[in-house]
Amino acid sequence: MEANRDLDTRGLNCPLPILKAKKALAEMASGQLLKVIATDPGSMRDFQAFARQTGNELVEQTTVADEFIHVLKRR
Repeated sequence: MEANRDLDTRGLNCPLPILKAKKALAEMASGQLLKVIATDPGSMRDFQAFARQTGNELVEQTTVADEFIHVLKRR
């Protein structure tokens, strides 16, 4: 899946990955995809809650080694 924008939040803990994703999404057009790479295990549930609360769609979540990848679609 090709994202319109990538956001590297490796090494950052909650709530920084969410805050950075929120800022990035605000700068994007509706329907665009944001790929967030995180190392915080809590980011899996954090991004699920973020998507529910904001109306942005959580398109995909995957784990690769010790990295968590979240793909959000801007509402």
